Amino acid sequence: MANDRLTVAVLGPGGVGGLLAGLLARAGHRVICLAGSDTARTLRSDGIRVRSGQFGDFTVPVEAAEELREPVDVCVVAVKATALDAALERVPAKVLGDDAVVVPFLNGVEHPAALRERYGSARVAPAVIRVESTRLAPGVIEHGSPFLEVDLTGETVSRGRLDALAGALEWAGVRVRVQDDEAAALWAKMSFLAPFALLTTRYGVPLGDVRTHHRDELTALVEETAAVSRAAGAPADPATALQRYDAFPPQTRSSMQRDAEADRPLELDAIGGALLRAADRYGVRVPVAARVVGELG
Repeated sequence: MANDRLTVAVLGPGGVGGLLAGLLARAGHRVICLAGSDTARTLRSDGIRVRSGQFGDFTVPVEAAEELREPVDVCVVAVKATALDAALERVPAKVLGDDAVVVPFLNGVEHPAALRERYGSARVAPAVIRVESTRLAPGVIEHGSPFLEVDLTGETVSRGRLDALAGALEWAGVRVRVQDDEAAALWAKMSFLAPFALLTTRYGVPLGDVRTHHRDELTALVEETAAVSRAAGAPADPATALQRYDAFPPQTRSSMQRDAEADRPLELDAIGGALLRAADRYGVRVPVAARVVGELG
C-alpha cells in the first residue's frame, strides 16, 4: 500500500487533518477533504498550503466536498470531540465502503466505541498523534513542531490492513508505530493530556506556570490519572509524566486552553468527563480531578 495510490477522505481538514491531507496528497494519494461549504470551496480552488520546518512549504491540490459520496480506502477523522456527532453526518456508513479503515485522531478514550457502533468494529483503527499543527485559515496549515508521530492501533482491524496503512503514512513522511494494545496507546495520551489540559485551562496560564505555582495539583492529577489508566489495563508511570511536563517549553499551552481563550466549545467532557467516568467504573478515587472538572464545568 505504501506505493499504491489510495483514496483518503479527511473529515476535518484543520491543523491535524489538513497537515495529513497535504502530506498524503503530496505523496500521490487521492485526498477528499470533507468540510463545510465555504471551506470546501476554498480547498477546491486553492488546495492545501502547508508551512513546515520539517517538510518545507508546499501547496498541493485536493478534492473537497460537504459529504462523502463514494467508497474510500481510508477515512481520517480529525475533528474536535465537541463536533464529532455532527461531523459524522458527512460520512454515511453505507457510502464508506466495506474495506475502508476509519482512523480517528481525537482526544479522550471513549470515541472508538461510538465510531464502531456507527461503522462496525472491523473498520475502526484509533490513532494517537504527536504534533503541533495549526489551521491559520481554511486550507492554510502551519506545522510548528519538528516531529510528526502517529501510534496506530485497532484490535478489531486486521494487522495486515494496519501495516499497509502505516506504510502509506510513512511513505508520506509520517513516523508511525503500529501497537497491539489499543487501551495502552489511548491511555498513554490521556495520562499526559488530562492533567495538562485541565490545569492550564482552569488557571488560564501556560504549562510553565502550572508546574511552578500549581505543582501539588499537577502531581496529584498525574497520580490520579495514572491510577485510572492502570485500572483500565494500561501501564502508567507518574514520574515519567512529570519529567515530560518539565521538559516542555514553559510557554506551552493546551488546545483546551486556547479554545477557552477563544470562547470555543471545550473538550471538557471528552477529557475530564471521560476520566471521571472511567474512575467511577473502576472504583478509583480521583478527588482532585473531580474538583477541577467541576470548577471548569
